[in-house]
Amino acid sequence: MNTHWRNGGYTVPHSDTYPWQWLWDSCFHALVWAELGFPDRATAELASALSDQDALGFVPHVRYVGNPDHLSDFWGRPATSSITQPPMYGHAVAELVRRGVDVPDVTLRKAELGLRFLLDRRARTEDGLVTVVHPWETGCDDSPRWDHWCQPAWDTGRWYDVKGELLDGVERAPSGAPLANPAFGAGSVGFSALVAWNAAELASVTGDRALATAGLAVARAVDARWDAGLRTWVDAGPSAATSGRARTLDALLGALLPGEHAVEALEQTVDDGAFGGRFGPPAVHRLDPTYEPGTYWRGSAWPQLTYLLWCAARRAGLDAVAKGLAGRLVAGAAASGLAEHWHPDTGAPLGAVPQSWTGLALLVE
Repeated sequence: MNTHWRNGGYTVPHSDTYPWQWLWDSCFHALVWAELGFPDRATAELASALSDQDALGFVPHVRYVGNPDHLSDFWGRPATSSITQPPMYGHAVAELVRRGVDVPDVTLRKAELGLRFLLDRRARTEDGLVTVVHPWETGCDDSPRWDHWCQPAWDTGRWYDVKGELLDGVERAPSGAPLANPAFGAGSVGFSALVAWNAAELASVTGDRALATAGLAVARAVDARWDAGLRTWVDAGPSAATSGRARTLDALLGALLPGEHAVEALEQTVDDGAFGGRFGPPAVHRLDPTYEPGTYWRGSAWPQLTYLLWCAARRAGLDAVAKGLAGRLVAGAAASGLAEHWHPDTGAPLGAVPQSWTGLALLVE
């Protein structure tokens, strides 16, 4: 973490592979810094992550600190990306407050505004979920949930091109804030669950009843998307009949919310015939035809998802599941050398090594 810390008040995920600041990474980094006993760095990390927020509340998912021209033509703006990422700042702020850390009022206000942007400006009237304008916004870049948009069949090279094409369809406010994308239009249950949970987490420490109410409405919309046959929540939108029904780990994030299906969802995360793995749950159900355990977002184990499901298991009072997830996350982090993600059965490192967010293993231990 010290090696990845930058003077601008943030932590890079990896010095070479990811040398900038990423939004949800930084929210997780803040938790790691707090656990390590550096509350000042924790609050600085959050302040930095939210520092390029616009007046509508939109928070870019990447900040190119010190190099404002990097990819500016690609994003259509200097210094930052032009899409967002899961708003983990709600949970991060709440957790810091619960730990007794003095979070500045300006950070609280920015976190509230960021969540209000998603709850108000991204609300889907047809199903009550929160829209995402691009697969990258979910954090799960190559998830089989997006295969509907990669025709005739999913392929790494073809999907790379499609992701660039989908960015061109984003509709924006005058400020540049991304509002919708007719070319994509996914109602992601995983992203919506994280918005609802982060709203509830933030409201629990600020007392913002309106934020809590808005988050609860999204939580109910997520719960309504449960498919009893598949034992998962399913996406809305164009992919609802096809890839949006893929059994992926991020779709089980609805277990963070109040509802009757959390226990059934969470028990699968430690079931070796479903999502169980010696070193953590894979991103895709073992029996799903798209399961590839050594492949980016199509079957490897991701520490941040395991951490989130550990939070869900603790909230649901499933102590055995929480303990199982914690042990597997710690084992995976150790076996992989703190990798970005890893093989769920062998712990073999995948992606960047070491990756800062894998310090989440400290919190569950």
